[in-house]
Amino acid sequence: MDMDPELQPPHSSLPLSEKKGTWKTLVLAYRTLGVVFGGLVTSPLYVYPSMPLKSPTEDDYLGIYSIMFWTLTLIGVVKYASIAIKADDHGEGGTFALYSLLCRHLNIGILPSKRSHLLSSASSNMQRGTETQSRLGKFFERSLVARRVLLFVAMLGTCMLIGDGILTPAISVLSAIDGLRAPFPSVSKSLVEALSAVVLILLFLLQKYGTSRVSFLFSPIMGAWTFCTPLVGIYSIIRHYPSIFKALSPHYIFHFFWENGKTGWLLLGGTVLCITGSEAMFADLGHFNQRSIQIAFLFTIYPSLVLTYAGQTAYLIKNPNDHDDGFYKFIPAPIYWPIFVIATSAAVVASQSLISATFSVIKQSVVLDYFPRVKILHTSPSKEGEVYSPEVNYILMVLCVAVILIFGDGKDIGNAFGVVVSLVMLITTILLTLVMIMIWRTPAILVALYFCVFFVVEGVYVSAVFTKLLEGGWIPFAISFILAIIMFGWFYGRQRKVQYELTHKITLDRLEMLLADRSIQTVPGLCFFYTNIQDGLTPILGHYMKNMKSFHKVTIFTTLRYLLVPKVDPRDRIVVNKLSPKGVYGCVIQYGYADSLNLEDDFLSQVTSSLMQHIKRCNGHVPFDPHEIEQEISRLEEARSAGVVHVRGKTRFHIGPNCGWFDRIMLAFYEFLHNNCRSGLPALRVPLQQRIEVGMLYEA
Repeated sequence: MDMDPELQPPHSSLPLSEKKGTWKTLVLAYRTLGVVFGGLVTSPLYVYPSMPLKSPTEDDYLGIYSIMFWTLTLIGVVKYASIAIKADDHGEGGTFALYSLLCRHLNIGILPSKRSHLLSSASSNMQRGTETQSRLGKFFERSLVARRVLLFVAMLGTCMLIGDGILTPAISVLSAIDGLRAPFPSVSKSLVEALSAVVLILLFLLQKYGTSRVSFLFSPIMGAWTFCTPLVGIYSIIRHYPSIFKALSPHYIFHFFWENGKTGWLLLGGTVLCITGSEAMFADLGHFNQRSIQIAFLFTIYPSLVLTYAGQTAYLIKNPNDHDDGFYKFIPAPIYWPIFVIATSAAVVASQSLISATFSVIKQSVVLDYFPRVKILHTSPSKEGEVYSPEVNYILMVLCVAVILIFGDGKDIGNAFGVVVSLVMLITTILLTLVMIMIWRTPAILVALYFCVFFVVEGVYVSAVFTKLLEGGWIPFAISFILAIIMFGWFYGRQRKVQYELTHKITLDRLEMLLADRSIQTVPGLCFFYTNIQDGLTPILGHYMKNMKSFHKVTIFTTLRYLLVPKVDPRDRIVVNKLSPKGVYGCVIQYGYADSLNLEDDFLSQVTSSLMQHIKRCNGHVPFDPHEIEQEISRLEEARSAGVVHVRGKTRFHIGPNCGWFDRIMLAFYEFLHNNCRSGLPALRVPLQQRIEVGMLYEA
């Protein structure tokens, strides 16, 4: 019997909230087209032109299309859209997020001073089973060499993304503007290269203005591209080769390699470019969510690429010698110019996406002390992820233009691009396997299946592209390797400094003894004394007091603490506490690697305000009466009005005869980097006249 409608329980609010959630996810999915998938969806511009084909047959083209289809399916759909996307680090993705995930859940990082104590509740669910830790986890905990190798591999994967930021603009814009040569045969290749260089120079020069004003155009442009190219593909399939989809059978892959042997294997260096940009599905996870990225890829990007490549292949089967211009030749004449405009716009958007991603990676690396300090500017007041670095921008511009002018041939740039794409995929597979074993505790049979399938597939691709090292492939490998060495050298030096400071720290008892010395004068004013350690005081303090013979009336020992988490709750951003000597306080300013340094304008006000609230709450070691609280606040206000000074150490390593060869090389390299990077204080906008630097030698 049906229930009377009036007696049914109300249920309208749930469907309404579900509708809102679904609509929000669909809007995010639409926005991913302009941010996440630019590199992937524009790959048809350069995949076929990058292949060194010689007199290809119908079976060759069917085999190549089958390889591209199964590469997109296995790596795009299965690996990234179904598995890797779930291995997020509190919403952030990418190779570095995988590494930080491993560091936080297991003691395998070289980051003892930066582990988060804020995530105990959030991570408790994922830390199940640490008591019965895997043998692999115990091996990494015991082996310093293994931990260093793991860190270097994660850094290399991060640096490959920066290499991607050089090559994607070069190959995308060059391939798009190359479309001028078909209708105008008189246009030379040199002119196309010059025009591409001009477009890229303009693009890099506009970076300092940010993308907020034009970003609303990105998704419509990429949406137009994603919608138009498969329609052209369907037209090409119907007109040239309707039975193209028989190539979905893996039989054609085996037949292709059987017939072509080594030549077919070498062609993989070109086919791997069909999956270029797939890492962005995982790396850009922090800006969107899993569901939106999965919907956009599975229902728009994946079908679009499958149909576009099918249409290109159908055309090439009937016109086998047109592969050097495999994209524009298959565009029908009536719509050639509209497609050319859309292709050029899409190439610029794809380039912008990778340039922005490079700035974001550099910013995260600087924040976590993995990269020498460079100037980071926020170009949008509302979008904290929109950042710009002048030094990085101009280096990228020079390298990008140099790649076009020196290696103008699309095949050479394609060889370089193949190295980046295949190595990033392989590094992600290795790190994700470690996450499965040591954190997820995935059954061994599933881990083995995942690792064997993807390590073999991607390993074959890597082996093919490495044969192209001398033909342009060395460019990104050299750039990424140099960047990884810089990151590792900088991080190693910073950690050795922290290690020295922890070993030679000054305790509060020792501070009281120093203050008891009658030669030490108490001077008016407020002093921020910067230290890298929290468990004790920096040894620079003793050096400072010994030479200056003074100590400020109110001294706040300040630590900038960057955590291996994407974002820190604003309530936990500034942590203050009172230390035992009168007028001495501790302050920790905490950031995640996706946070922005938004203390720039009112750093002093925020810290003193937090300190006053702490005093009023009587959270010191001993309870205060109201009179003492009033005196404490008055002392703080007087000190602030008397003047503020910021003291930081300018330390150097003294590399003695007892140092090993590894320390000698790495610490000398660190000193070189340290001498040529920016100071840490300008990031907090500390006025120059308020800074004091105290020089001190650390014994290595």
